[in-house]
Amino acid sequence: MLATRLPSIISNPNTPIRCTVIWLHGLGASGNDFAPIVPELGLQDELGIRFVFPHAPMTAVTINGGAVMPAWYDITEMDLMKRADSSGIIASSKTITDMINDEIATGIDPSKIVIAGFSQGGVIAFDAGIRFPETLAGIMALSTYIPMRDTLPNAEQSGNGATPIFYGHGDHDPVIPIKQAETSKQFLEESGYSVNWNTYPMEHSVSPKEIQDIKHWLARVLA
Repeated sequence: MLATRLPSIISNPNTPIRCTVIWLHGLGASGNDFAPIVPELGLQDELGIRFVFPHAPMTAVTINGGAVMPAWYDITEMDLMKRADSSGIIASSKTITDMINDEIATGIDPSKIVIAGFSQGGVIAFDAGIRFPETLAGIMALSTYIPMRDTLPNAEQSGNGATPIFYGHGDHDPVIPIKQAETSKQFLEESGYSVNWNTYPMEHSVSPKEIQDIKHWLARVLA
């Protein structure tokens, strides 16, 4: 088992490791959240995928009365576009960037690494993936949005216009309304990024249809 920067659930294939998916959970959850999806995808041994599911640091979350829970950054108010703790996003993004570089140091090519995230984890996946200095296999963003739009480079500035982006969101999401996801998608496209946009009849969750779409997308970008 290879070391990671954060305590993580790690699932290695029974075949030689050729690819890595780093998958970030949402607020108050843990790396255990998405680990059960690995066998449902049915891709691990076929493509030699190492799945890494980090546990976010324990953080006091202002909007939850200062309760300490796993979080990638603090949430300070109800307004989606104002509530994210920018310094926390930057710090978590840096940690995930370090984890990507650790995978590269083991011999995994950047073009075989996917950074994925759900909700809060998706915010970090977008930030770390877009800013990464080399083109990754892809960014997978689930039930999330982009709060720090004025700080993200466009595709020409980042050099990551060719990075595939899978963006999935629920039509009935009460936590991050689909309108926020739609404006994030529009922002990405106007910034020169190519987005594979998918909506599902669900709330703030992941559906069986979305899992199947993720399977086909991962098979394509990691082939």
